[in-house]
Amino acid sequence: MMNRRHFLQSSLGTAALLTLTPSLIPLQRSHAGTKGLKLSLPNLAYAHDALEPAIDTLTMQIHHGKHHQGYINNFNRTLESWTDSAAYESLESLFAHLHELPETVRTAVRNNGGGAWNHELFWRCMTPEHGTSPSGKLAQAIARDFGTHDALKAEFSKAAATRFGSGWAWLCADTNHRLFVSSTPNQDNPLMASFVDQPGIPLLGIDVWEHAYYLHYQNRRSDYISAFWDIINWNTVSERYEQLLTHSPQH
Repeated sequence: MMNRRHFLQSSLGTAALLTLTPSLIPLQRSHAGTKGLKLSLPNLAYAHDALEPAIDTLTMQIHHGKHHQGYINNFNRTLESWTDSAAYESLESLFAHLHELPETVRTAVRNNGGGAWNHELFWRCMTPEHGTSPSGKLAQAIARDFGTHDALKAEFSKAAATRFGSGWAWLCADTNHRLFVSSTPNQDNPLMASFVDQPGIPLLGIDVWEHAYYLHYQNRRSDYISAFWDIINWNTVSERYEQLLTHSPQH
């Protein structure tokens, strides 16, 4: 497993994050004399009530329409006033160079850009279609790196359950395409190589902020995590891993 120091010293380093990370966020150039990136709230691929009973309708409405929109609004406001933002063409490039950004911008990109990116992945990795399962190269990688699907489920669920306070748990690939599980606080993610213990390319993430589950589950985070496994879109996660392999300079 690759730690932060070894990752940053590797021949790929932060460049690997840009090369290997499939794009997730629909980016728009802002209008009329402003420069830099501008995000918009992505539409869901399913109705707000489609994930019932795992995630209730009201939580989905607030989480998507209020929380996610709030991260986007705050991110856009920050970049509109930052003259150097045009040098960065994606959220991934901002994350890879996060340590180089001015402190005030860095905090906003880390918190609000991270919130926007993380939620985009979260929505895409869920589906109302029950019974999907890892396939193709991802299924082979899970067998190689965890032994069984149940072993992956146990490790991922533990990372989500034991993340203190607010944050995320992740299934990631490293620059050698090996899979690992990690967790990050707040809206950090494994693409923020300079600020996390285990940099990597996220394939699947679960939001364990209380706003993601408290209306329905109250303090029963473990019940929410268990229900999440019933609505994972393994087709999307498998395709994401295939994309990573396709875009790798090793292939």
